[in-house]
Amino acid sequence: MSAFYRVEGQKIVCQLCRHYCKLKEGQVGICGVNMNEGGKLKNLVYGKVAALNIDPIEKKPIYHFLPATTSLSLGTVGCNFKCPFCQNWQISQNKDTNSGHTVTPQQLVDMALKYKCKSISYTYNEPTIFYPFAKDVALLAKQNGLKNVFVSNGFETPEIIEDMVGVIDAFNIDIKGFKSDYYKKYLKGDLAGVLDTVKLLNKKGFWVECTTLIVPGDNDSEDEIRDIAKFIASVSKDIPWHLSAFHPDYKVQDKGATPISTMQRAYEIGKEEGLNYVYLGNVLVEANTYCPNCNKLLIRRLGFDVLENNLKDGHCPACNTKIAGVWRWF
Repeated sequence: MSAFYRVEGQKIVCQLCRHYCKLKEGQVGICGVNMNEGGKLKNLVYGKVAALNIDPIEKKPIYHFLPATTSLSLGTVGCNFKCPFCQNWQISQNKDTNSGHTVTPQQLVDMALKYKCKSISYTYNEPTIFYPFAKDVALLAKQNGLKNVFVSNGFETPEIIEDMVGVIDAFNIDIKGFKSDYYKKYLKGDLAGVLDTVKLLNKKGFWVECTTLIVPGDNDSEDEIRDIAKFIASVSKDIPWHLSAFHPDYKVQDKGATPISTMQRAYEIGKEEGLNYVYLGNVLVEANTYCPNCNKLLIRRLGFDVLENNLKDGHCPACNTKIAGVWRWF
């Protein structure tokens, strides 16, 4: 049986995400792009790319995985969440499965190689919903020496995570808050499922980084920020945590941007809870990596640019502490 779905009587159960949509013949799941056709799961956006760019890997944001390299980045339409502040809502909330340009896995890999990218990133919308396509691209990418990166809301099922072993190399997982009712009511997701995904990905040996968009009035209390930091630290203190500043977008136009003071306090809380690597994003400050042992400046960043990299074969040059991450592509 395909890891993508299982059969239950006259229906199939989509196993791509933790909604586990039960689909009758011709029915489409919550994501809008996976359908029961003839008793099998058909991915309606297979090969239909709605967004395609060459980005710095730092833009994902991924900081401890092949720094200062570029990643061919792609997305389709559709999403399994309904975040009202989505910054890519034009494609994520678009249900026109005919949108985008038709491309083959080979064309994407050839493009990545032509432009000397070191990885392919599945991003912009939720890549789990187009995993049947992403997997075919990723397998071909690996045959050609490329890494694969998922930028995700963390709603992958355990079945799909198992299928991703040896296929996907790195993840950035959004932890959008730490209140179950917030996830359920406003995002149409489930916090427990996301937290389970982070733990499972770490256990399976994927490289994992996490991101929290700090939204004023939604998830910016010190208690909630501390709860997120504690959770990440309980999985691994070496998981980098990206704190991203909110700006008004999509359905949330009535809030101002996140104050820099809130961002700086969130950074302090992350460090207080023992996280070795905490970074601020969407703000004009440097996002530097320091040795957790001797505090030497290792990687200096501004925006998506790496200004300085002092790592020596993945180690601190001053005290030889091994720095968590993937620093080579071979």
